Amino acid sequence: MSDGRIGVTKTYKLYLGGKFPRSESGRVYPVNDAKGNFLANAAHASRKDARDAVAAARKAFPGWSGATAYNRGQVLYRVAEMLEGRREQFIAEVCAAENVNAKKAESIVDAAVDRWVWYAGWTDKVASVLGASNPVAGPYFSFSVPEPTGVVAVLAPQTSSLLGLVSVVAPVIATGNTCVVVSSHHRPLPAVTLSEVMATSDLPGGVVNLLTGNAAELGPWLASHADVNALDLCGAPEVIRAELERTAAGTVKRVLRSSAKETDWTRRPDITRLRAYLEHKTVWHPMGV
Repeated sequence: MSDGRIGVTKTYKLYLGGKFPRSESGRVYPVNDAKGNFLANAAHASRKDARDAVAAARKAFPGWSGATAYNRGQVLYRVAEMLEGRREQFIAEVCAAENVNAKKAESIVDAAVDRWVWYAGWTDKVASVLGASNPVAGPYFSFSVPEPTGVVAVLAPQTSSLLGLVSVVAPVIATGNTCVVVSSHHRPLPAVTLSEVMATSDLPGGVVNLLTGNAAELGPWLASHADVNALDLCGAPEVIRAELERTAAGTVKRVLRSSAKETDWTRRPDITRLRAYLEHKTVWHPMGV
Protein backbone atom coordinates (compact mmCIF):
# COMPACT_ATOMS: atom_id res chain seq x y z
CA MET A 1 0.00 0.00 0.00
CA SER A 2 2.81 2.43 0.85
CA ASP A 3 4.74 1.52 -2.34
CA GLY A 4 2.50 3.70 -4.48
CA ARG A 5 2.43 6.68 -2.14
CA ILE A 6 3.54 10.03 -3.51
CA GLY A 7 5.46 12.08 -0.97
CA VAL A 8 4.51 15.64 -0.09
CA THR A 9 6.83 18.07 -1.87
CA LYS A 10 7.77 20.81 0.55
CA THR A 11 8.10 24.49 -0.26
CA TYR A 12 9.81 26.27 2.59
CA LYS A 13 9.10 29.90 3.37
CA LEU A 14 11.09 32.81 4.78
CA TYR A 15 11.28 33.61 8.49
CA LEU A 16 10.52 37.28 9.15
CA GLY A 17 9.37 38.86 12.39
CA GLY A 18 8.62 35.47 13.95
CA LYS A 19 6.36 34.43 11.06
CA PHE A 20 6.81 32.34 7.91
CA PRO A 21 5.70 34.39 4.89
CA ARG A 22 6.19 33.54 1.25
CA SER A 23 8.51 35.74 -0.75
CA GLU A 24 6.61 38.75 -2.06
CA SER A 25 8.09 37.95 -5.48
CA GLY A 26 6.47 34.51 -5.51
CA ARG A 27 9.77 33.00 -6.61
CA VAL A 28 11.07 29.65 -5.39
CA TYR A 29 14.07 27.57 -6.36
CA PRO A 30 14.79 23.83 -6.11
CA VAL A 31 17.11 22.55 -3.39
CA ASN A 32 19.01 19.37 -4.25
CA ASP A 33 21.23 17.14 -2.17
CA ALA A 34 24.95 16.75 -2.88
CA LYS A 35 24.15 14.04 -5.46
CA GLY A 36 21.65 16.17 -7.34
CA ASN A 37 18.48 14.59 -5.96
CA PHE A 38 15.57 16.94 -5.34
CA LEU A 39 14.85 17.68 -1.66
CA ALA A 40 12.45 20.63 -1.53
CA ASN A 41 11.72 24.10 -2.85
CA ALA A 42 12.94 27.19 -1.00
CA ALA A 43 11.68 30.75 -1.23
CA HIS A 44 13.85 33.00 -3.37
CA ALA A 45 13.93 36.21 -1.32
CA SER A 46 13.74 39.59 -3.04
CA ARG A 47 14.84 43.13 -2.26
CA LYS A 48 11.41 43.80 -0.72
CA ASP A 49 11.81 40.76 1.54
CA ALA A 50 15.20 42.10 2.64
CA ARG A 51 13.62 45.45 3.53
CA ASP A 52 10.87 43.71 5.49
CA ALA A 53 13.48 41.66 7.35
CA VAL A 54 15.43 44.79 8.32
CA ALA A 55 12.22 46.46 9.53
CA ALA A 56 11.40 43.41 11.67
CA ALA A 57 14.93 43.35 13.11
CA ARG A 58 14.79 47.07 13.93
CA LYS A 59 11.41 46.69 15.63
CA ALA A 60 12.72 43.84 17.79
CA PHE A 61 15.98 45.58 18.74
CA PRO A 62 14.80 47.75 21.69
CA GLY A 63 13.21 44.84 23.52
CA TRP A 64 16.04 42.40 22.88
CA SER A 65 18.88 44.80 23.65
CA GLY A 66 17.00 46.02 26.72
CA ALA A 67 16.58 42.52 28.16
CA THR A 68 18.97 41.51 30.91
CA ALA A 69 22.06 39.59 29.87
CA TYR A 70 20.93 36.72 32.08
CA ASN A 71 17.57 36.58 30.29
CA ARG A 72 19.23 36.53 26.87
CA GLY A 73 21.42 33.66 28.04
CA GLN A 74 18.38 31.69 29.16
CA VAL A 75 16.67 32.25 25.82
CA LEU A 76 19.75 31.15 23.88
CA TYR A 77 20.04 28.07 26.05
CA ARG A 78 16.42 27.25 25.30
CA VAL A 79 17.20 27.40 21.57
CA ALA A 80 20.03 24.92 22.16
CA GLU A 81 17.60 22.61 23.98
CA MET A 82 15.19 22.74 21.06
CA LEU A 83 18.01 22.20 18.58
CA GLU A 84 19.08 19.12 20.52
CA GLY A 85 15.49 17.87 20.45
CA ARG A 86 15.50 17.87 16.64
CA ARG A 87 18.95 16.32 16.44
CA GLU A 88 17.96 13.48 14.12
CA GLN A 89 16.39 15.83 11.61
CA PHE A 90 19.45 18.05 11.58
CA ILE A 91 21.71 15.02 11.10
CA ALA A 92 19.69 13.91 8.08
CA GLU A 93 19.71 17.39 6.59
CA VAL A 94 23.45 17.89 7.11
CA CYS A 95 24.10 14.48 5.52
CA ALA A 96 22.12 15.48 2.45
CA ALA A 97 23.45 19.02 2.20
CA GLU A 98 27.13 18.45 2.87
CA ASN A 99 27.57 14.94 1.45
CA VAL A 100 29.00 13.51 4.68
CA ASN A 101 28.29 10.21 6.38
CA ALA A 102 26.03 9.89 9.40
CA LYS A 103 28.88 9.79 11.91
CA LYS A 104 30.39 13.01 10.56
CA ALA A 105 26.96 14.66 10.47
CA GLU A 106 26.39 13.68 14.12
CA SER A 107 29.64 15.36 15.13
CA ILE A 108 28.67 18.51 13.18
CA VAL A 109 25.23 18.72 14.79
CA ASP A 110 26.63 18.07 18.28
CA ALA A 111 29.26 20.75 17.72
CA ALA A 112 26.52 23.19 16.62
CA VAL A 113 24.53 22.55 19.81
CA ASP A 114 27.67 22.95 21.93
CA ARG A 115 28.58 26.16 20.06
CA TRP A 116 25.16 27.61 20.78
CA VAL A 117 25.50 26.77 24.48
CA TRP A 118 28.99 28.30 24.51
CA TYR A 119 27.70 31.63 23.24
CA ALA A 120 24.71 31.46 25.59
CA GLY A 121 27.18 31.30 28.47
CA TRP A 122 28.86 34.52 27.32
CA THR A 123 25.80 36.76 27.46
CA ASP A 124 26.31 37.83 31.08
CA LYS A 125 30.12 37.81 30.94
CA VAL A 126 30.85 40.05 27.97
CA ALA A 127 30.42 43.29 29.92
CA SER A 128 32.88 42.16 32.60
CA VAL A 129 35.50 41.03 30.08
CA LEU A 130 35.23 43.88 27.56
CA GLY A 131 34.12 46.67 29.87
CA ALA A 132 36.55 48.73 31.97
CA SER A 133 36.93 51.04 34.91
CA ASN A 134 39.20 53.77 33.55
CA PRO A 135 41.86 55.58 35.61
CA VAL A 136 41.28 59.34 35.52
CA ALA A 137 43.03 62.37 37.06
CA GLY A 138 40.26 63.88 39.11
CA PRO A 139 37.40 63.11 41.51
CA TYR A 140 35.47 61.07 38.98
CA PHE A 141 34.54 57.52 38.16
CA SER A 142 34.93 56.60 34.49
CA PHE A 143 33.39 53.41 33.14
CA SER A 144 33.41 51.99 29.60
CA VAL A 145 30.46 49.71 28.92
CA PRO A 146 29.92 47.58 25.78
CA GLU A 147 26.58 48.04 24.07
CA PRO A 148 25.04 46.29 21.03
CA THR A 149 25.51 47.90 17.64
CA GLY A 150 21.97 47.37 16.35
CA VAL A 151 20.82 45.46 13.27
CA VAL A 152 23.42 43.14 11.74
CA ALA A 153 23.16 41.70 8.22
CA VAL A 154 24.86 38.31 8.04
CA LEU A 155 25.77 36.59 4.79
CA ALA A 156 26.01 33.06 6.17
CA PRO A 157 28.68 30.51 5.18
CA GLN A 158 27.90 28.83 1.88
CA THR A 159 29.51 25.46 2.70
CA SER A 160 28.95 24.83 6.40
CA SER A 161 25.16 24.78 6.43
CA LEU A 162 24.64 24.36 10.19
CA LEU A 163 27.80 24.69 12.29
CA GLY A 164 28.99 27.69 10.30
CA LEU A 165 25.53 29.23 10.45
CA VAL A 166 25.31 28.85 14.23
CA SER A 167 28.84 30.23 14.60
CA VAL A 168 27.91 33.49 12.86
CA VAL A 169 24.37 33.99 14.19
CA ALA A 170 24.75 33.11 17.89
CA PRO A 171 27.36 35.81 18.73
CA VAL A 172 25.24 38.49 17.05
CA ILE A 173 22.18 37.90 19.22
CA ALA A 174 24.14 36.93 22.35
CA THR A 175 25.39 40.53 22.57
CA GLY A 176 21.91 42.03 22.22
CA ASN A 177 21.86 42.73 18.48
CA THR A 178 19.18 41.60 16.07
CA CYS A 179 19.96 40.23 12.63
CA VAL A 180 18.98 39.51 9.07
CA VAL A 181 20.58 36.31 7.79
CA VAL A 182 20.98 35.23 4.18
CA SER A 183 21.40 31.45 4.30
CA SER A 184 23.59 29.25 2.13
CA HIS A 185 22.05 29.30 -1.35
CA HIS A 186 22.55 25.63 -2.21
CA ARG A 187 22.30 24.28 1.36
CA PRO A 188 19.47 26.22 3.03
CA LEU A 189 17.47 23.43 4.69
CA PRO A 190 19.40 23.27 8.01
CA ALA A 191 18.94 27.05 8.24
CA VAL A 192 15.21 26.74 7.60
CA THR A 193 14.92 24.06 10.29
CA LEU A 194 16.90 26.26 12.68
CA SER A 195 14.39 29.07 12.05
CA GLU A 196 11.59 26.64 12.97
CA VAL A 197 13.47 25.88 16.20
CA MET A 198 13.70 29.60 16.96
CA ALA A 199 10.01 30.12 16.25
CA THR A 200 9.08 27.47 18.83
CA SER A 201 11.57 28.60 21.48
CA ASP A 202 11.47 31.73 23.64
CA LEU A 203 13.32 33.91 21.12
CA PRO A 204 11.19 37.01 20.38
CA GLY A 205 10.03 37.41 16.79
CA GLY A 206 12.30 39.64 14.72
CA VAL A 207 15.50 38.96 16.66
CA VAL A 208 16.60 36.60 13.88
CA ASN A 209 15.17 36.91 10.37
CA LEU A 210 16.09 34.35 7.72
CA LEU A 211 16.19 34.94 3.98
CA THR A 212 16.81 32.05 1.60
CA GLY A 213 18.11 33.05 -1.79
CA ASN A 214 21.22 34.46 -3.40
CA ALA A 215 23.78 36.39 -1.34
CA ALA A 216 25.07 38.07 -4.50
CA GLU A 217 21.57 39.45 -5.14
CA LEU A 218 20.60 40.38 -1.58
CA GLY A 219 24.01 41.47 -0.25
CA PRO A 220 24.17 44.84 -2.06
CA TRP A 221 20.72 45.87 -0.81
CA LEU A 222 21.62 45.01 2.77
CA ALA A 223 25.00 46.76 2.45
CA SER A 224 23.31 49.97 1.29
CA HIS A 225 20.36 49.88 3.71
CA ALA A 226 20.63 52.84 6.08
CA ASP A 227 18.96 50.96 8.94
CA VAL A 228 21.54 48.15 8.94
CA ASN A 229 24.37 48.92 11.37
CA ALA A 230 26.83 46.11 10.62
CA LEU A 231 27.58 43.64 7.85
CA ASP A 232 29.19 40.20 8.09
CA LEU A 233 30.80 39.24 4.78
CA CYS A 234 31.41 35.62 5.75
CA GLY A 235 29.39 34.06 2.92
CA ALA A 236 29.74 36.84 0.35
CA PRO A 237 31.00 35.82 -3.10
CA GLU A 238 34.62 36.90 -3.52
CA VAL A 239 33.89 38.94 -6.64
CA ILE A 240 31.57 41.38 -4.80
CA ARG A 241 33.28 41.66 -1.42
CA ALA A 242 35.14 44.88 -2.21
CA GLU A 243 32.01 46.47 -3.66
CA LEU A 244 29.98 45.50 -0.58
CA GLU A 245 32.57 47.16 1.65
CA ARG A 246 32.47 50.34 -0.42
CA THR A 247 28.67 50.35 -0.35
CA ALA A 248 28.60 49.76 3.42
CA ALA A 249 30.95 52.72 3.92
CA GLY A 250 28.23 54.99 2.53
CA THR A 251 26.18 54.48 5.70
CA VAL A 252 29.20 54.03 8.01
CA LYS A 253 28.50 50.38 8.81
CA ARG A 254 30.75 48.13 10.79
CA VAL A 255 32.05 45.46 8.39
CA LEU A 256 33.34 42.11 9.57
CA ARG A 257 35.75 40.88 6.96
CA SER A 258 36.74 37.27 6.53
CA SER A 259 38.81 35.25 4.13
CA ALA A 260 37.14 34.18 0.90
CA LYS A 261 38.25 30.68 1.85
CA GLU A 262 35.73 29.42 4.37
CA THR A 263 36.80 29.14 8.00
CA ASP A 264 37.33 25.78 9.71
CA TRP A 265 34.24 26.03 11.90
CA THR A 266 35.24 23.02 13.99
CA ARG A 267 38.01 25.04 15.65
CA ARG A 268 37.51 26.29 19.20
CA PRO A 269 35.65 29.64 19.09
CA ASP A 270 36.88 32.87 20.66
CA ILE A 271 35.27 36.22 21.43
CA THR A 272 36.21 37.89 18.13
CA ARG A 273 32.68 37.76 16.81
CA LEU A 274 31.22 38.89 20.13
CA ARG A 275 33.51 41.92 20.12
CA ALA A 276 32.75 42.76 16.47
CA TYR A 277 29.17 43.88 17.11
CA LEU A 278 29.69 45.93 20.25
CA GLU A 279 30.27 49.64 20.75
CA HIS A 280 31.68 51.16 23.92
CA LYS A 281 29.96 53.92 25.84
CA THR A 282 32.06 55.74 28.42
CA VAL A 283 30.33 57.29 31.42
CA TRP A 284 31.85 59.82 33.82
CA HIS A 285 30.39 60.33 37.28
CA PRO A 286 31.57 62.48 40.18
CA MET A 287 32.75 60.56 43.24
CA GLY A 288 30.81 62.69 45.69
CA VAL A 289 31.87 63.87 49.09
